[in-house]
Amino acid sequence: MSERILQIWIDSFPKILLPGLVYTIPLTLISFAIGLVIAIVTAIVNVRHVPVASQIVRFYVWIFRGTPQLVQLYIIFFGLPSVGLTIPAIPSAIVAFSLNVGAYASETVRAAIEAVPQGQKEACMSCGMTTVQSYWHVIMPQALKISVPPLFNTFISLVKDTSLAANITVAEMFMVTQRIAAITYEPLALYIEVAIIYLIFCTVLTKLQKAIEKRMK
Repeated sequence: MSERILQIWIDSFPKILLPGLVYTIPLTLISFAIGLVIAIVTAIVNVRHVPVASQIVRFYVWIFRGTPQLVQLYIIFFGLPSVGLTIPAIPSAIVAFSLNVGAYASETVRAAIEAVPQGQKEACMSCGMTTVQSYWHVIMPQALKISVPPLFNTFISLVKDTSLAANITVAEMFMVTQRIAAITYEPLALYIEVAIIYLIFCTVLTKLQKAIEKRMK
């Protein structure tokens, strides 16, 4: 490695890391939190076969699981203004990522709910619990425990997917890297550097996932 490349890495590291802490991580946390709420509601509606609503949520899941996330970002940020609805870049990214996570995670939560033994659901009814009470106190705590590994995988994937937000002008890590590469003319070195930073983030989250799973066991 030449001294120039090493110096570029040293100089650019804090410039790339800062947007990761300011934009990438918060964008991931907010989008995942909203997406998880959407996923839980969607999964319950699906499992309960709520009239009309179940058809609507199935259509939503079909659309967002069957189209590229980049296309979804473009429709929300670049497409909606043509019909008079303009959403700033960061809220557009949050909306797109949240809806995408909600669609994928809903299938995880749905499968987890259905994995809870039917006998426990019947026991709730025999104890006089309402549907809301049975889901809140008995079914969902168990379902979410079952869902932890796949949901954490979705969360880790979202960390990497936030790089797509650079396409709609969000100044997160990848966009900052592109700008530095345009100035230094060293795209390979800088793209490797940002890949390493993403790898560090995901490795930390993977360790956290294992610790949570171990504690839950």
